[in-house]
Amino acid sequence: MTKSSLAPSPWWTPDVHADRRPFLLARNRIQVALRGYFAERDFIEVDTATLQASPGNEAHLHAFRTEAIGHSGAVTPLYLHTSPEFACKKLLSAGERRIACFAHVYRNRERGPLHHPEFTMLEWYRAHEGYDALMDDCAAILALAARTTGTSRLIYRGGECDPFAAPERLTVADAFMRYAALDLLATIRPDGSTDRDALAHAMVAGGLRVAADDTWADLFSRVLVERVEPNLGFGRATILCEYPVAEAALARPAPNDPRVAERFELYACGVELANAFGELTDAAEQRQRFGLEMAEKQRVYGEIYPLDEDFLAALEIMPEASGIALGFDRLVMLATGAARIDQVIWAPVVETSP
Repeated sequence: MTKSSLAPSPWWTPDVHADRRPFLLARNRIQVALRGYFAERDFIEVDTATLQASPGNEAHLHAFRTEAIGHSGAVTPLYLHTSPEFACKKLLSAGERRIACFAHVYRNRERGPLHHPEFTMLEWYRAHEGYDALMDDCAAILALAARTTGTSRLIYRGGECDPFAAPERLTVADAFMRYAALDLLATIRPDGSTDRDALAHAMVAGGLRVAADDTWADLFSRVLVERVEPNLGFGRATILCEYPVAEAALARPAPNDPRVAERFELYACGVELANAFGELTDAAEQRQRFGLEMAEKQRVYGEIYPLDEDFLAALEIMPEASGIALGFDRLVMLATGAARIDQVIWAPVVETSP
């Protein structure tokens, strides 16, 4: 038997498509239902450009680069966006108040059961509204997706979540204490700066590995990934909130504690579904944070992305707002019981050879 005869059939063969088709039709129904949800609440659906001057400035997100060639032959570098966030916030600055966007987004170096290089992000923004309203949206959307597919449980890899139960609201600090017996806030100074050695010492005491060149952010991520995230969103969804300021690049500090920010993530069945912010509108602070993110990207990956100067200028007039990005394909997976993200994407990107 040849190697080629063992390879799986392409997604476009009739037998494979027949297996995927129920998931895809459910995807369409969920999308229609979500459009109705936002329309009923006076959201305007917007359609943002994929090509951008900057793909975003988060250290560990990787973009696809291209270029525009003008009539004169001049070349302008462009990127496929990793999120429609910058464009959506410009629209808030322009005067829109409630907007929603289904956007195809692109992230390099990402492929797996929950990751795809091109996927659909559902983002929505509420001007002059706090990020607690987004928490209520998340609860309603989980229930809506379940009702639309006729299921009483969200499912992934044997884990289950009741989409109709009110999500648990859990701070990151409480989650670190609950699942890692670690006092996270003791490693953050009153001004929001971090104490790497304090976190490393606590992790070693708790049996977690620490490398000499690990930064505070590396250590934070290790605890989150290894001890916290695997426990979130079972039985009912989890809203993990109040991230450290150092881990909330586009969120404003919380009014009650400058060590943490107005950021939350939504989890169901151990799967991260959404990332939300009480939006930072201080352009100078945002520029500084982007600089730190790009310094880290240069240190780890040897590359940086340009800043979107128009975005930073738009922040100067952007109203107070809250915004959220939800992985639409992942939501469909959990609502349909699909095992892999490519099962719920109509035309998956061909996987490259290793």
